[in-house]
Amino acid sequence: MEEDNWKVMPMKCQSSTTMSNPFIQIVEPLDPKQPLKKFFNLSKLEDVRYAHLPFSIRVLLEAAIRNCDEFLVKKGDVENILNWKVMQHKNVEVPFKPARVILQDFTGVPAVVDFAAMRDAVKKLGGNPEKINPICPVDLVIDHSIQVDFNRQSDSLQKNQDLEFERNKERFEFLKWGSQAFKNLRIIPPGSGIIHQVNLEYLARVVMDQDGYYYPDSVVGTDSHTTMIDGLGVLGWGVGGIEAEAVMLGQPISMVLPEVVGYKLVGNPQQLVTSTDIVLTITKHLRQVGVVGKFVEFFGPGVAQLSIADRATIANMCPEYGATAAYFPVDDISIGYLIQTGEYKKPQEVIERTPVLYDISGGFKSGRDKEKVMCTKRYLEAVGMLRDFKNSSQDPDFTQALPNHSLFILLEKVVELDLHTVVPCCSGPKRPQDKVAVSDMKKDFETCLGAKQGFKGFQIAPDQHNSIVKFNFEGCDFELAHGSVVIAAITSCTNTSNPSVMLGAGLLAKKAVEAGLTVKPYIKTSLSPGSGVVTYYLRESGVMRYLSQLGFDVVGYGCMTCIGNSGPLPQSVVEAITQEDLVAVGVLSGNRNFEGRVHPNTRANYLASPPLVVAYAIAGTIRIDFEKEPLGINASGKKIFLKDIWPTRNEIQAVERQFVIPGMFREVYEKIETVNKAWNALDAPSDKLYTWNPKSTYIKSPPFFDGLTLALQTPKTIEDAYVLLSFGDSVTTDHISPAGNIARNSPAARYLTSRGLTPREFNSYGSRRGNDAVMARGTFANIRLVNKFIDKQGPQTIHFPSGEILDVFDAAERYKQAGHPLIVLAGKEYGAGSSRDWAAKGPFLLGVKAVLAESYERIHRSNLVGMGVIPLQYLPGEDAGTLGLTGQERYTIIIPEKLKPQMNVQIKLDTGKTFHAIMRFDTDVELTYFHNGGILNYMIRKMAS
Repeated sequence: MEEDNWKVMPMKCQSSTTMSNPFIQIVEPLDPKQPLKKFFNLSKLEDVRYAHLPFSIRVLLEAAIRNCDEFLVKKGDVENILNWKVMQHKNVEVPFKPARVILQDFTGVPAVVDFAAMRDAVKKLGGNPEKINPICPVDLVIDHSIQVDFNRQSDSLQKNQDLEFERNKERFEFLKWGSQAFKNLRIIPPGSGIIHQVNLEYLARVVMDQDGYYYPDSVVGTDSHTTMIDGLGVLGWGVGGIEAEAVMLGQPISMVLPEVVGYKLVGNPQQLVTSTDIVLTITKHLRQVGVVGKFVEFFGPGVAQLSIADRATIANMCPEYGATAAYFPVDDISIGYLIQTGEYKKPQEVIERTPVLYDISGGFKSGRDKEKVMCTKRYLEAVGMLRDFKNSSQDPDFTQALPNHSLFILLEKVVELDLHTVVPCCSGPKRPQDKVAVSDMKKDFETCLGAKQGFKGFQIAPDQHNSIVKFNFEGCDFELAHGSVVIAAITSCTNTSNPSVMLGAGLLAKKAVEAGLTVKPYIKTSLSPGSGVVTYYLRESGVMRYLSQLGFDVVGYGCMTCIGNSGPLPQSVVEAITQEDLVAVGVLSGNRNFEGRVHPNTRANYLASPPLVVAYAIAGTIRIDFEKEPLGINASGKKIFLKDIWPTRNEIQAVERQFVIPGMFREVYEKIETVNKAWNALDAPSDKLYTWNPKSTYIKSPPFFDGLTLALQTPKTIEDAYVLLSFGDSVTTDHISPAGNIARNSPAARYLTSRGLTPREFNSYGSRRGNDAVMARGTFANIRLVNKFIDKQGPQTIHFPSGEILDVFDAAERYKQAGHPLIVLAGKEYGAGSSRDWAAKGPFLLGVKAVLAESYERIHRSNLVGMGVIPLQYLPGEDAGTLGLTGQERYTIIIPEKLKPQMNVQIKLDTGKTFHAIMRFDTDVELTYFHNGGILNYMIRKMAS
């Protein structure tokens, strides 16, 4: 695609209001009585292919038709989407303009920093800096900054929130400036809840009503779990922060038309099974099937047995099973969810058809009143997007693998799961897809202890498996062993949005307390709800006090433990763990458990439902067989087993019906944007250009645009590059750019110390993402990093010219000073995990010009492209081992003058060996970004010209 064809659209949200749209003839009013409220009536296409499209593809089609201007979106793009059944296998590129963008503060701060720096750059190039402004609606939810510094205290919440503001005041002032300086940017203040739960309960529209048109709500977000909103029927997924910034500026996402895997749900869950068990089962199943880069669309009669919260839980973990989106089309339960929210009462017809009646959460400024919800339903019926999961005649066509397709055996039929076959389970100890039935947990962990170091192994010598360390905590003696639980956290958007599992945890806690069970005081227990609604119904139902008695007090409203903001463990516990190098355990109701993410001292981390988090906290160890061993013995000497206190689905649903009521959602969300007094009191500058403070260690103008000119520079061959690091499989964005604590002996710590800060003031890497000096030093700084050049875990590498072992940043600086380019070698799934633009920005600042891997996680590859770092992929059947690469060679990567998507390029080694790799620029648009040195440079040039 020629660069000149990718100019920026005029500063308006969409092109459907102009006569340039070739599909204007299918526009009509939804209601003849309101002629100014229109929609593109897709049924008037009179094309038989439409009725067979997956519902998720229909959303892409509508967006293409509505935005078709023969410029950014062409008629040929519409035809390609409409002809999805044929074109899905042809690697065809289509544009998609989402309705809105959502950000959280860890990724939102660098986005606003980039916008501020882009305004400066546009001004320097002679353009109008105020053109750098979000065009579509953008919401930024501050939920990633709060940490579990205090727990097991009645005032833990207030103390943690006070400390959050003390640490992050400068960041918060900057974000408040951004909300005033940029149009269409709304900030949801800290203390409001977790981004995806707030999106589900408050921000999502389901159908947009904007600029005189109705159209499907859709969203991209700078958090990989944006997919949670797919459970409500809003098509959404995570993108890199850099890509999100382009969408905010009016550019469509350029994506390969996805295959859509149909996932059929049948049957009913068993009484003791939770939605967490279902999603962990699906995660393992779809990882085995292989759905990376694809949409998954759920259908079948089993879907009708799931509440919106259950569906959202399943959609939330979409990144963990590798798909782009996990879509549940809108049905009557979805509509009931919105009606109950808008009316604040339960209509009888909704009660009769809704299997679980807590589907009442909503957004009180999202247009969820009765009249607008009725418009939503009429619109979806008119365009064929309202689903009846019990009606198989509505089932669309799903991906049918071609005879030569690599997944032919697996995908020649849809994938199916009988919900009745799901059993209680956890996932771990190091990856979310490694499901373990609860009945097998003890045996599995003990097998992992002695297994070779890896995803399912810790390589502990057999004679050390039963090591015990005695220690003293608050005047009492305790013991720790391998498998001892030291963190038990009810946390994360995955589960805290779901009343069934939250109330399940509360009911289990009630029965446990009444049976005389307790949790050992050294275990770091915490409860971080996804919104104030959760606290409301836990309190009103009477179970909150029992959770508190077991140590699960509310510690904050945010992601917290799930993203590594777990705070410090007691010093005596840390010393006991390190004394015998114990494999201590964290149990959390989260979605990620990669090694080093949750806490540096918990080498094993298991994802579990909130009730199981409470159960393992009571047990104090993961080495327990709940079917044969008691949770504990009460004061009367009676053995209490898990089965004695586990609540059934019927018990939980009875409490839901009584206590999860619409009024609590109204009370929480009516004041969400104004209730935080500390936020309201922040003073922010009103200038349109940000005044950078050179003394700031949080907010710094990034160097990405230094020396940028309007003229393009021809990409050059990368000559004699050294390998900075050599990795195996599944290197995550947490390994590349950690979000957690800053180690006191790290390059980032040395930098902050030089700026006059004490370790107490370091905060986390995630909170410092507005400062490139910290983040460059934090790149590859994860203490669990496994670099093949080094014989132990740690953030170090070999500087080959000198042979010295150095911290990764220090080695990169040496290479940079000598003028040597760098590359990184990796295995499969490079960049898995969280959507994290600094996992691309950081290597770019270290001087990494290319990554050579066996495969990439979708968002991370996109982020590398966005920063101008070349993602190279080994040819099929080849890897570092088959090619005999040691990483000690020097690499010359030949960049041809004329590039095309996914072309092969030649790589020459200083040893004389030559081989080829695939250059993973997947679309013409990505090549355009590469020629510009990255997507942001491209946008600046367009705005300035």
